[in-house]
Amino acid sequence: MRDGVEASGRFVEVDPPHRLVFTWGWRHDHAVVPGSTRVEVTLEETDGGTLVVLRHYDLPDDEQRTHHAQGWTMYLDRLAALVALGGPGADPLTAGGDP
Repeated sequence: MRDGVEASGRFVEVDPPHRLVFTWGWRHDHAVVPGSTRVEVTLEETDGGTLVVLRHYDLPDDEQRTHHAQGWTMYLDRLAALVALGGPGADPLTAGGDP
């Protein structure tokens, strides 16, 4: 993420290679403080690949749900590009466009 932006949380459940659950929050933003929300990621084998489902619970309002949906979508798309193409390119939210 861009310089100075940090998320923090704790792993709640780790079930390789199927499921990961962790708490989530921003160190810099009191709207979503560390540990105040929960993220669940499930991985399911599909024909020739893996289905990744990410659910983010307990976000406080529509603005935060929209903001986080955009961020998760962008970074999951980057993960897919990394797997498919060998690299996602420069991170658009990092100062200077560093990968």
